[in-house]
Amino acid sequence: MAGDQLNVLNALDVAKTQWYHFTAIIIAGMGFFTDAYDLFCISLVTKLLGRIYYHVDGSVKPGTLPPNVSAAVNGVAFCGTLAGQLFFGWLGDKLGRKKVYGMTLMVMVLCSIASGLSFGSTPKTVMTTLCFFRFWLGFGIGGDYPLSATIMSEYANKKTRGAFIAAVFAMQGFGILTGGIFAIIVSAAFEAKFPSPAYQVDALASTVPQADYVWRIILMVGALPAAMTYYSRSKMPETARYTALVAKDAKLAASNMSKVLQVEIEAEQQKSEDKSNSFGLFSKEFMKRHGLHLLGTTSTWFLLDIAFYSQNLFQKDIFSAIGWIPPAQTMNAIQEVFKIARAQTLIALCSTVPGYWFTVAFIDVIGRFAIQMMGFFFMTIFMFALAIPYDHWTHKENRIGFVAMYSLTFFFANFGPNATTFVVPAEIFPARFRSTCHGISAASGKLGAMVGAFGFLYLAQSPDKNKTEHGYPPGIGVKNSLIVLGVVNLLGMVFTLLVPESKGKSLEEMSGENEQNDEVSSTNNNNSNNTVPSA
Repeated sequence: MAGDQLNVLNALDVAKTQWYHFTAIIIAGMGFFTDAYDLFCISLVTKLLGRIYYHVDGSVKPGTLPPNVSAAVNGVAFCGTLAGQLFFGWLGDKLGRKKVYGMTLMVMVLCSIASGLSFGSTPKTVMTTLCFFRFWLGFGIGGDYPLSATIMSEYANKKTRGAFIAAVFAMQGFGILTGGIFAIIVSAAFEAKFPSPAYQVDALASTVPQADYVWRIILMVGALPAAMTYYSRSKMPETARYTALVAKDAKLAASNMSKVLQVEIEAEQQKSEDKSNSFGLFSKEFMKRHGLHLLGTTSTWFLLDIAFYSQNLFQKDIFSAIGWIPPAQTMNAIQEVFKIARAQTLIALCSTVPGYWFTVAFIDVIGRFAIQMMGFFFMTIFMFALAIPYDHWTHKENRIGFVAMYSLTFFFANFGPNATTFVVPAEIFPARFRSTCHGISAASGKLGAMVGAFGFLYLAQSPDKNKTEHGYPPGIGVKNSLIVLGVVNLLGMVFTLLVPESKGKSLEEMSGENEQNDEVSSTNNNNSNNTVPSA
Protein backbone atom coordinates (compact mmCIF):
# COMPACT_ATOMS: atom_id res chain seq x y z
CA MET A 1 0.00 0.00 0.00
CA ALA A 2 0.97 3.65 0.04
CA GLY A 3 2.60 3.19 3.40
CA ASP A 4 5.12 0.77 1.87
CA GLN A 5 6.13 3.21 -0.88
CA LEU A 6 9.70 4.48 -1.08
CA ASN A 7 10.14 8.05 0.23
CA VAL A 8 11.48 9.28 -3.13
CA LEU A 9 8.43 7.98 -5.01
CA ASN A 10 6.05 9.45 -2.45
CA ALA A 11 7.89 12.79 -2.75
CA LEU A 12 7.32 12.75 -6.52
CA ASP A 13 3.63 11.89 -6.10
CA VAL A 14 2.90 14.75 -3.70
CA ALA A 15 5.32 17.34 -5.18
CA LYS A 16 3.80 20.70 -6.03
CA THR A 17 3.81 21.67 -9.70
CA GLN A 18 7.10 23.47 -10.24
CA TRP A 19 9.54 24.55 -12.92
CA TYR A 20 11.10 21.12 -13.50
CA HIS A 21 7.66 19.74 -14.49
CA PHE A 22 7.38 22.35 -17.25
CA THR A 23 11.00 21.74 -18.29
CA ALA A 24 10.23 18.02 -18.67
CA ILE A 25 7.08 18.82 -20.70
CA ILE A 26 9.09 21.04 -23.06
CA ILE A 27 11.97 18.56 -23.45
CA ALA A 28 9.66 15.58 -24.05
CA GLY A 29 7.13 17.69 -25.95
CA MET A 30 9.68 18.99 -28.45
CA GLY A 31 10.26 15.37 -29.45
CA PHE A 32 6.56 15.04 -30.19
CA PHE A 33 6.55 18.40 -31.94
CA THR A 34 9.26 16.98 -34.23
CA ASP A 35 7.43 13.65 -34.60
CA ALA A 36 4.28 15.36 -35.83
CA TYR A 37 6.15 17.74 -38.13
CA ASP A 38 8.09 14.88 -39.73
CA LEU A 39 5.15 12.49 -40.06
CA PHE A 40 2.63 14.99 -41.44
CA CYS A 41 4.84 17.26 -43.59
CA ILE A 42 5.08 14.55 -46.27
CA SER A 43 1.37 15.08 -47.06
CA LEU A 44 2.17 18.72 -47.91
CA VAL A 45 4.61 17.78 -50.67
CA THR A 46 3.29 14.55 -52.25
CA LYS A 47 1.41 16.51 -54.95
CA LEU A 48 4.62 18.39 -55.73
CA LEU A 49 6.57 15.11 -55.98
CA GLY A 50 3.99 13.87 -58.49
CA ARG A 51 4.36 17.01 -60.64
CA ILE A 52 8.17 16.90 -60.59
CA TYR A 53 8.82 13.19 -61.09
CA TYR A 54 5.67 11.81 -62.77
CA HIS A 55 4.80 14.45 -65.38
CA VAL A 56 3.06 13.01 -68.47
CA ASP A 57 3.42 15.05 -71.66
CA GLY A 58 0.06 16.01 -73.15
CA SER A 59 -1.96 15.14 -70.03
CA VAL A 60 -4.75 17.57 -69.12
CA LYS A 61 -3.91 17.16 -65.42
CA PRO A 62 -0.55 17.47 -63.60
CA GLY A 63 1.43 14.33 -62.81
CA THR A 64 0.57 12.45 -59.63
CA LEU A 65 2.28 9.69 -57.68
CA PRO A 66 1.06 6.22 -58.81
CA PRO A 67 -1.05 4.51 -56.07
CA ASN A 68 1.72 2.10 -55.06
CA VAL A 69 4.35 4.87 -54.88
CA SER A 70 1.96 7.18 -52.98
CA ALA A 71 1.22 4.41 -50.47
CA ALA A 72 4.95 3.73 -50.03
CA VAL A 73 5.95 7.39 -49.58
CA ASN A 74 3.12 8.11 -47.14
CA GLY A 75 3.11 4.76 -45.36
CA VAL A 76 6.73 3.70 -45.01
CA ALA A 77 7.22 6.03 -42.02
CA PHE A 78 4.27 4.29 -40.30
CA CYS A 79 6.04 0.94 -40.75
CA GLY A 80 9.22 2.39 -39.27
CA THR A 81 7.26 3.95 -36.40
CA LEU A 82 5.63 0.61 -35.54
CA ALA A 83 9.02 -1.13 -35.46
CA GLY A 84 10.55 1.71 -33.42
CA GLN A 85 7.74 1.65 -30.85
CA LEU A 86 8.28 -2.06 -30.20
CA PHE A 87 12.10 -1.95 -30.21
CA PHE A 88 12.74 1.24 -28.23
CA GLY A 89 9.87 0.47 -25.86
CA TRP A 90 11.57 -2.80 -24.97
CA LEU A 91 15.00 -1.15 -24.84
CA GLY A 92 13.73 1.58 -22.51
CA ASP A 93 12.89 -1.07 -19.92
CA LYS A 94 16.19 -2.90 -20.41
CA LEU A 95 18.73 -0.04 -20.49
CA GLY A 96 16.79 2.78 -18.86
CA ARG A 97 14.74 5.67 -20.22
CA LYS A 98 17.58 8.22 -20.29
CA LYS A 99 20.10 6.12 -22.26
CA VAL A 100 17.65 5.31 -25.03
CA TYR A 101 16.02 8.76 -25.14
CA GLY A 102 19.01 10.39 -26.83
CA MET A 103 19.30 7.57 -29.41
CA THR A 104 15.80 8.18 -30.78
CA LEU A 105 16.50 11.89 -31.17
CA MET A 106 19.74 11.37 -33.10
CA VAL A 107 18.02 8.92 -35.48
CA MET A 108 15.31 11.52 -36.10
CA VAL A 109 17.82 14.33 -36.75
CA LEU A 110 19.98 12.32 -39.15
CA CYS A 111 17.07 10.83 -41.10
CA SER A 112 15.21 14.16 -41.41
CA ILE A 113 18.28 15.62 -43.09
CA ALA A 114 18.85 12.50 -45.19
CA SER A 115 15.18 12.52 -46.38
CA GLY A 116 15.73 15.94 -47.90
CA LEU A 117 18.94 14.77 -49.54
CA SER A 118 17.24 11.82 -51.27
CA PHE A 119 19.30 11.30 -54.38
CA GLY A 120 19.11 9.81 -57.87
CA SER A 121 18.49 10.87 -61.45
CA THR A 122 15.29 8.89 -62.03
CA PRO A 123 11.92 8.93 -60.21
CA LYS A 124 12.49 5.36 -59.05
CA THR A 125 15.82 6.07 -57.36
CA VAL A 126 14.62 9.31 -55.72
CA MET A 127 11.47 7.64 -54.34
CA THR A 128 13.44 4.56 -53.21
CA THR A 129 16.00 6.59 -51.26
CA LEU A 130 13.25 8.84 -49.85
CA CYS A 131 11.32 5.78 -48.64
CA PHE A 132 14.49 4.26 -47.15
CA PHE A 133 15.25 7.35 -45.05
CA ARG A 134 11.58 7.88 -44.17
CA PHE A 135 11.44 4.34 -42.75
CA TRP A 136 14.37 5.01 -40.41
CA LEU A 137 12.96 8.42 -39.56
CA GLY A 138 9.77 6.63 -38.50
CA PHE A 139 11.90 4.17 -36.50
CA GLY A 140 13.29 7.05 -34.42
CA ILE A 141 9.86 8.67 -34.08
CA GLY A 142 8.43 5.35 -32.88
CA GLY A 143 10.89 5.28 -29.99
CA ASP A 144 9.73 8.69 -28.83
CA TYR A 145 6.18 7.45 -28.10
CA PRO A 146 6.85 5.02 -25.23
CA LEU A 147 9.86 6.91 -23.87
CA SER A 148 8.28 10.39 -23.73
CA ALA A 149 5.08 9.05 -22.16
CA THR A 150 6.93 6.90 -19.63
CA ILE A 151 9.42 9.61 -18.63
CA MET A 152 6.67 12.19 -18.16
CA SER A 153 4.48 9.80 -16.15
CA GLU A 154 7.41 8.87 -13.89
CA TYR A 155 8.40 12.52 -13.30
CA ALA A 156 4.88 13.84 -12.65
CA ASN A 157 2.91 14.15 -9.42
CA LYS A 158 -0.25 12.10 -9.18
CA LYS A 159 -2.57 15.12 -9.02
CA THR A 160 -1.69 16.56 -12.45
CA ARG A 161 0.04 13.60 -14.12
CA GLY A 162 -2.64 13.17 -16.79
CA ALA A 163 -2.41 16.82 -17.84
CA PHE A 164 1.39 16.66 -18.04
CA ILE A 165 1.44 13.52 -20.24
CA ALA A 166 -1.39 14.92 -22.38
CA ALA A 167 0.53 18.22 -22.74
CA VAL A 168 3.51 16.30 -24.18
CA PHE A 169 1.18 14.62 -26.67
CA ALA A 170 -0.55 17.95 -27.44
CA MET A 171 2.72 19.27 -28.82
CA GLN A 172 1.80 17.18 -31.88
CA GLY A 173 -0.78 19.83 -32.72
CA PHE A 174 1.85 22.56 -32.72
CA GLY A 175 4.13 20.34 -34.86
CA ILE A 176 1.40 19.94 -37.49
CA LEU A 177 0.64 23.67 -37.30
CA THR A 178 4.30 24.64 -37.66
CA GLY A 179 4.73 22.28 -40.62
CA GLY A 180 1.87 24.01 -42.41
CA ILE A 181 3.08 27.52 -41.57
CA PHE A 182 6.66 26.76 -42.66
CA ALA A 183 5.44 25.24 -45.96
CA ILE A 184 3.37 28.42 -46.54
CA ILE A 185 6.45 30.60 -45.97
CA VAL A 186 8.75 28.50 -48.19
CA SER A 187 6.24 28.17 -51.04
CA ALA A 188 5.36 31.90 -50.90
CA ALA A 189 9.06 32.83 -51.03
CA PHE A 190 9.77 30.53 -54.00
CA GLU A 191 6.62 31.70 -55.81
CA ALA A 192 7.73 35.33 -55.41
CA LYS A 193 11.27 34.55 -56.59
CA PHE A 194 10.40 32.06 -59.37
CA PRO A 195 6.91 32.88 -60.74
CA SER A 196 5.45 30.48 -63.28
CA PRO A 197 2.17 30.00 -65.23
CA ALA A 198 -0.64 27.61 -64.26
CA TYR A 199 -0.48 24.04 -65.57
CA GLN A 200 -3.32 24.60 -68.05
CA VAL A 201 -1.46 27.58 -69.55
CA ASP A 202 1.97 25.92 -69.90
CA ALA A 203 2.30 22.41 -68.48
CA LEU A 204 6.12 22.22 -68.54
CA ALA A 205 6.80 25.77 -67.33
CA SER A 206 4.31 25.40 -64.43
CA THR A 207 6.88 23.33 -62.51
CA VAL A 208 10.08 25.38 -62.25
CA PRO A 209 13.36 23.47 -61.66
CA GLN A 210 13.74 25.22 -58.28
CA ALA A 211 10.56 23.50 -57.07
CA ASP A 212 12.76 20.47 -56.33
CA TYR A 213 14.29 22.46 -53.46
CA VAL A 214 10.91 23.22 -51.88
CA TRP A 215 10.05 19.70 -50.73
CA ARG A 216 13.64 19.03 -49.66
CA ILE A 217 13.78 22.14 -47.45
CA ILE A 218 10.40 21.37 -45.86
CA LEU A 219 11.49 17.81 -44.96
CA MET A 220 14.96 18.76 -43.71
CA VAL A 221 13.83 21.52 -41.33
CA GLY A 222 12.23 18.81 -39.19
CA ALA A 223 15.74 18.10 -37.85
CA LEU A 224 16.07 21.51 -36.15
CA PRO A 225 13.71 21.20 -33.12
CA ALA A 226 15.02 17.69 -32.40
CA ALA A 227 18.65 18.84 -32.55
CA MET A 228 17.88 21.81 -30.27
CA THR A 229 16.59 19.56 -27.47
CA TYR A 230 19.31 16.90 -27.65
CA TYR A 231 21.54 18.60 -25.06
CA SER A 232 18.62 19.06 -22.64
CA ARG A 233 17.66 15.40 -22.94
CA SER A 234 21.23 14.30 -22.26
CA LYS A 235 21.20 16.29 -18.99
CA MET A 236 17.93 14.85 -17.67
CA PRO A 237 18.55 12.39 -14.81
CA GLU A 238 17.17 8.88 -15.08
CA THR A 239 13.63 8.68 -13.68
CA ALA A 240 13.42 7.81 -9.99
CA ARG A 241 10.99 4.99 -10.65
CA TYR A 242 13.32 3.24 -13.08
CA THR A 243 16.34 3.78 -10.80
CA ALA A 244 14.54 2.59 -7.65
CA LEU A 245 12.17 -0.09 -8.93
CA VAL A 246 14.03 -1.55 -11.93
CA ALA A 247 17.73 -0.74 -11.37
CA LYS A 248 17.16 -1.29 -7.59
CA ASP A 249 19.17 1.76 -6.46
CA ALA A 250 16.91 3.72 -4.09
CA LYS A 251 19.82 5.84 -2.81
CA LEU A 252 20.71 7.13 -6.29
CA ALA A 253 17.01 7.77 -7.03
CA ALA A 254 16.73 9.85 -3.83
CA SER A 255 19.92 11.75 -4.66
CA ASN A 256 18.80 12.54 -8.23
CA MET A 257 15.32 13.67 -7.23
CA SER A 258 16.64 15.77 -4.31
CA LYS A 259 18.45 17.87 -6.93
CA VAL A 260 15.46 17.99 -9.28
CA LEU A 261 12.84 18.80 -6.62
CA GLN A 262 15.26 20.95 -4.62
CA VAL A 263 14.20 19.31 -1.37
CA GLU A 264 15.97 16.92 0.96
CA ILE A 265 14.78 13.33 0.42
CA GLU A 266 15.92 10.76 2.93
CA ALA A 267 17.87 8.00 1.20
CA GLU A 268 16.46 4.61 2.15
CA GLN A 269 17.88 1.15 2.18
CA GLN A 270 16.74 -0.73 -0.93
CA LYS A 271 13.82 -3.02 -0.09
CA SER A 272 14.49 -6.72 -0.52
CA GLU A 273 13.61 -8.36 -3.84
CA ASP A 274 9.94 -9.21 -4.07
CA LYS A 275 9.61 -12.77 -5.37
CA SER A 276 5.90 -12.42 -6.20
CA ASN A 277 6.77 -9.33 -8.22
CA SER A 278 9.34 -11.04 -10.46
CA PHE A 279 6.96 -12.45 -13.07
CA GLY A 280 7.89 -11.93 -16.72
CA LEU A 281 6.12 -10.14 -19.53
CA PHE A 282 3.30 -12.29 -20.97
CA SER A 283 3.74 -14.83 -18.16
CA LYS A 284 0.65 -16.43 -16.65
CA GLU A 285 0.87 -14.06 -13.69
CA PHE A 286 1.25 -11.00 -15.95
CA MET A 287 -1.78 -12.03 -18.02
CA LYS A 288 -3.79 -12.58 -14.85
CA ARG A 289 -2.96 -9.13 -13.46
CA HIS A 290 -2.53 -6.99 -16.57
CA GLY A 291 -3.72 -9.04 -19.57
CA LEU A 292 -7.13 -7.35 -19.86
CA HIS A 293 -5.53 -3.93 -19.34
CA LEU A 294 -3.11 -4.57 -22.22
CA LEU A 295 -5.97 -5.81 -24.39
CA GLY A 296 -7.86 -2.63 -23.54
CA THR A 297 -4.98 -0.25 -24.38
CA THR A 298 -3.98 -2.05 -27.61
CA SER A 299 -7.52 -2.53 -28.96
CA THR A 300 -8.72 1.02 -28.25
CA TRP A 301 -5.60 2.59 -29.78
CA PHE A 302 -5.93 0.29 -32.83
CA LEU A 303 -9.60 1.17 -33.35
CA LEU A 304 -9.05 4.89 -32.73
CA ASP A 305 -6.27 5.14 -35.31
CA ILE A 306 -8.35 3.38 -37.97
CA ALA A 307 -10.91 6.18 -37.66
CA PHE A 308 -8.41 8.98 -37.05
CA TYR A 309 -6.18 8.30 -40.04
CA SER A 310 -9.11 7.63 -42.37
CA GLN A 311 -9.61 11.43 -42.43
CA ASN A 312 -7.10 11.47 -45.29
CA LEU A 313 -9.87 9.96 -47.43
CA PHE A 314 -12.10 12.97 -47.19
CA GLN A 315 -9.74 15.93 -46.76
CA LYS A 316 -9.10 16.51 -50.45
CA ASP A 317 -12.84 16.38 -51.19
CA ILE A 318 -13.65 18.75 -48.34
CA PHE A 319 -10.90 21.21 -49.22
CA SER A 320 -12.04 21.25 -52.85
CA ALA A 321 -15.72 21.51 -51.91
CA ILE A 322 -15.28 24.64 -49.82
CA GLY A 323 -12.89 26.22 -52.30
CA TRP A 324 -9.70 26.00 -50.23
CA ILE A 325 -7.92 24.05 -52.96
CA PRO A 326 -8.84 24.87 -56.60
CA PRO A 327 -8.47 22.23 -59.37
CA ALA A 328 -4.80 21.26 -59.78
CA GLN A 329 -4.56 22.35 -63.42
CA THR A 330 -5.47 25.95 -62.49
CA MET A 331 -2.30 26.32 -60.37
CA ASN A 332 1.43 25.96 -60.83
CA ALA A 333 3.39 23.46 -58.71
CA ILE A 334 4.45 25.86 -55.94
CA GLN A 335 1.00 27.47 -55.68
CA GLU A 336 -0.46 24.02 -55.05
CA VAL A 337 1.93 23.47 -52.11
CA PHE A 338 0.86 26.85 -50.72
CA LYS A 339 -2.87 26.08 -50.99
CA ILE A 340 -2.56 22.58 -49.45
CA ALA A 341 -0.41 23.94 -46.59
CA ARG A 342 -2.90 26.76 -45.94
CA ALA A 343 -5.82 24.30 -45.77
CA GLN A 344 -4.03 21.94 -43.37
CA THR A 345 -2.92 24.87 -41.20
CA LEU A 346 -6.53 26.08 -40.88
CA ILE A 347 -7.71 22.57 -39.93
CA ALA A 348 -4.93 22.30 -37.31
CA LEU A 349 -5.71 25.75 -35.92
CA CYS A 350 -9.49 25.28 -35.71
CA SER A 351 -9.87 21.60 -34.84
CA THR A 352 -6.68 19.70 -34.03
CA VAL A 353 -4.91 22.03 -31.57
CA PRO A 354 -8.02 23.00 -29.51
CA GLY A 355 -9.02 19.34 -29.07
CA TYR A 356 -5.64 18.41 -27.62
CA TRP A 357 -5.67 21.25 -25.11
CA PHE A 358 -9.23 20.55 -24.00
CA THR A 359 -7.92 17.15 -22.94
CA VAL A 360 -5.03 18.76 -21.06
CA ALA A 361 -7.49 21.01 -19.22
CA PHE A 362 -10.01 18.33 -18.24
CA ILE A 363 -8.19 14.98 -18.00
CA ASP A 364 -7.45 15.33 -14.27
CA VAL A 365 -10.91 16.77 -13.61
CA ILE A 366 -13.27 14.25 -15.24
CA GLY A 367 -10.77 11.41 -15.74
CA ARG A 368 -9.33 9.37 -18.60
CA PHE A 369 -12.19 6.87 -18.82
CA ALA A 370 -14.90 9.54 -19.16
CA ILE A 371 -12.99 11.49 -21.83
CA GLN A 372 -12.22 8.35 -23.86
CA MET A 373 -15.79 7.05 -23.67
CA MET A 374 -17.20 10.49 -24.54
CA GLY A 375 -14.80 10.86 -27.48
CA PHE A 376 -15.68 7.49 -28.99
CA PHE A 377 -19.40 8.18 -28.40
CA PHE A 378 -19.40 11.49 -30.31
CA MET A 379 -17.18 10.09 -33.06
CA THR A 380 -19.72 7.27 -33.50
CA ILE A 381 -22.65 9.71 -33.60
CA PHE A 382 -20.98 12.04 -36.13
CA MET A 383 -19.76 9.21 -38.37
CA PHE A 384 -23.28 7.77 -38.61
CA ALA A 385 -24.72 11.27 -39.09
CA LEU A 386 -22.37 11.72 -42.04
CA ALA A 387 -22.92 8.23 -43.43
CA ILE A 388 -26.65 7.51 -43.29
CA PRO A 389 -27.80 10.66 -45.18
CA TYR A 390 -24.55 10.79 -47.22
CA ASP A 391 -26.34 11.69 -50.46
CA HIS A 392 -27.82 14.74 -48.69
CA TRP A 393 -24.31 15.99 -47.82
CA THR A 394 -23.07 15.69 -51.42
CA HIS A 395 -25.31 18.58 -52.56
CA LYS A 396 -23.38 21.83 -52.79
CA GLU A 397 -25.68 23.76 -50.45
CA ASN A 398 -25.13 21.19 -47.65
CA ARG A 399 -21.36 20.96 -47.83
CA ILE A 400 -20.69 23.45 -45.02
CA GLY A 401 -22.70 21.21 -42.68
CA PHE A 402 -20.63 18.24 -43.80
CA VAL A 403 -17.41 20.12 -43.04
CA ALA A 404 -18.70 21.18 -39.61
CA MET A 405 -19.60 17.63 -38.59
CA TYR A 406 -16.37 16.29 -40.05
CA SER A 407 -14.41 18.83 -37.96
CA LEU A 408 -16.36 17.94 -34.80
CA THR A 409 -15.57 14.25 -35.36
CA PHE A 410 -11.86 14.97 -35.15
CA PHE A 411 -12.23 17.54 -32.40
CA PHE A 412 -13.69 14.74 -30.26
CA ALA A 413 -10.95 12.39 -31.41
CA ASN A 414 -8.37 14.79 -29.94
CA PHE A 415 -10.55 15.72 -26.93
CA GLY A 416 -11.01 12.01 -26.48
CA PRO A 417 -9.24 8.75 -27.32
CA ASN A 418 -6.43 10.18 -29.45
CA ALA A 419 -4.98 11.70 -26.27
CA THR A 420 -6.14 9.20 -23.63
CA THR A 421 -4.85 6.13 -25.51
CA PHE A 422 -1.39 7.75 -25.26
CA VAL A 423 -1.73 8.65 -21.56
CA VAL A 424 -3.18 5.51 -19.97
CA PRO A 425 -0.57 2.87 -21.02
CA ALA A 426 2.11 5.01 -19.30
CA GLU A 427 0.23 4.78 -15.98
CA ILE A 428 -1.19 1.31 -15.43
CA PHE A 429 1.69 -1.16 -15.93
CA PRO A 430 4.60 -2.05 -13.58
CA ALA A 431 7.75 0.06 -13.95
CA ARG A 432 9.83 -2.76 -15.47
CA PHE A 433 7.23 -3.28 -18.25
CA ARG A 434 5.91 0.26 -18.58
CA SER A 435 7.87 1.35 -21.64
CA THR A 436 7.43 -2.03 -23.36
CA CYS A 437 3.67 -2.14 -22.81
CA HIS A 438 3.29 1.46 -23.99
CA GLY A 439 5.32 0.55 -27.10
CA ILE A 440 3.09 -2.47 -27.77
CA SER A 441 -0.06 -0.34 -27.36
CA ALA A 442 1.34 2.40 -29.63
CA ALA A 443 2.42 -0.15 -32.26
CA SER A 444 -1.12 -1.53 -32.26
CA GLY A 445 -2.27 2.03 -32.94
CA LYS A 446 0.10 2.40 -35.88
CA LEU A 447 -1.25 -0.86 -37.31
CA GLY A 448 -4.70 0.73 -37.12
CA ALA A 449 -3.29 3.86 -38.79
CA MET A 450 -2.16 1.77 -41.75
CA VAL A 451 -5.61 0.19 -42.02
CA GLY A 452 -7.25 3.61 -41.79
CA ALA A 453 -4.95 5.43 -44.18
CA PHE A 454 -4.53 2.75 -46.85
CA GLY A 455 -7.15 0.04 -46.35
CA PHE A 456 -9.94 2.59 -46.51
CA LEU A 457 -8.32 4.35 -49.45
CA TYR A 458 -9.11 1.19 -51.43
CA LEU A 459 -12.34 0.41 -49.58
CA ALA A 460 -13.85 3.86 -50.22
CA GLN A 461 -13.52 3.56 -54.02
CA SER A 462 -16.78 3.48 -55.95
CA PRO A 463 -18.32 0.02 -56.53
CA ASP A 464 -18.60 1.07 -60.20
CA LYS A 465 -15.20 0.29 -61.75
CA ASN A 466 -15.70 3.13 -64.24
CA LYS A 467 -15.81 5.68 -61.38
CA THR A 468 -12.77 4.56 -59.38
CA GLU A 469 -9.62 6.67 -59.18
CA HIS A 470 -6.88 5.72 -61.63
CA GLY A 471 -5.05 2.58 -60.52
CA TYR A 472 -7.56 1.50 -57.85
CA PRO A 473 -9.94 -1.49 -57.93
CA PRO A 474 -13.68 -1.04 -57.09
CA GLY A 475 -14.53 -0.71 -53.37
CA ILE A 476 -17.68 -0.29 -51.26
CA GLY A 477 -18.00 3.49 -51.67
CA VAL A 478 -17.63 6.42 -49.26
CA LYS A 479 -21.07 6.01 -47.63
CA ASN A 480 -20.49 2.37 -46.66
CA SER A 481 -16.93 3.20 -45.57
CA LEU A 482 -18.31 5.84 -43.17
CA ILE A 483 -20.76 3.27 -41.76
CA VAL A 484 -17.87 0.86 -41.16
CA LEU A 485 -15.97 3.66 -39.39
CA GLY A 486 -19.00 4.33 -37.20
CA VAL A 487 -18.99 0.65 -36.17
CA VAL A 488 -15.24 0.88 -35.47
CA ASN A 489 -15.86 3.79 -33.08
CA LEU A 490 -18.69 1.88 -31.42
CA LEU A 491 -16.28 -1.02 -30.79
CA GLY A 492 -13.89 1.53 -29.30
CA MET A 493 -16.52 2.33 -26.67
CA VAL A 494 -16.90 -1.37 -25.86
CA PHE A 495 -13.16 -2.00 -25.43
CA THR A 496 -12.79 1.18 -23.33
CA LEU A 497 -14.60 -0.79 -20.60
CA LEU A 498 -11.37 -2.81 -20.17
CA VAL A 499 -9.30 0.30 -19.39
CA PRO A 500 -9.05 1.25 -15.66
CA GLU A 501 -9.31 4.82 -14.36
CA SER A 502 -5.98 6.16 -13.08
CA LYS A 503 -6.98 9.70 -12.09
CA GLY A 504 -5.47 10.74 -8.75
CA LYS A 505 -3.72 7.41 -8.12
CA SER A 506 0.01 6.73 -7.85
CA LEU A 507 1.69 4.64 -10.55
CA GLU A 508 2.48 1.93 -7.97
CA GLU A 509 -1.15 1.86 -6.86
CA MET A 510 -2.28 1.39 -10.47
CA SER A 511 0.31 -1.30 -11.29
CA GLY A 512 -0.21 -3.13 -7.99
CA GLU A 513 3.48 -2.97 -7.10
CA ASN A 514 2.89 -1.64 -3.57
CA GLU A 515 0.17 -4.18 -2.85
CA GLN A 516 2.54 -6.93 -3.90
CA ASN A 517 5.16 -5.66 -1.46
CA ASP A 518 2.65 -5.69 1.37
CA GLU A 519 1.52 -9.20 0.50
CA VAL A 520 5.11 -10.44 0.51
CA SER A 521 5.82 -8.77 3.86
CA SER A 522 2.75 -10.42 5.32
CA THR A 523 3.68 -13.79 3.79
CA ASN A 524 7.24 -13.55 5.13
CA ASN A 525 5.93 -12.81 8.63
CA ASN A 526 3.62 -15.82 8.48
CA ASN A 527 6.43 -18.04 7.21
CA SER A 528 8.76 -16.95 10.02
CA ASN A 529 6.02 -17.79 12.55
CA ASN A 530 5.50 -21.17 10.93
CA THR A 531 9.18 -22.08 11.11
CA VAL A 532 9.37 -21.89 14.90
CA PRO A 533 10.24 -25.49 15.92
CA SER A 534 7.57 -27.29 17.90
CA ALA A 535 8.38 -28.70 21.29
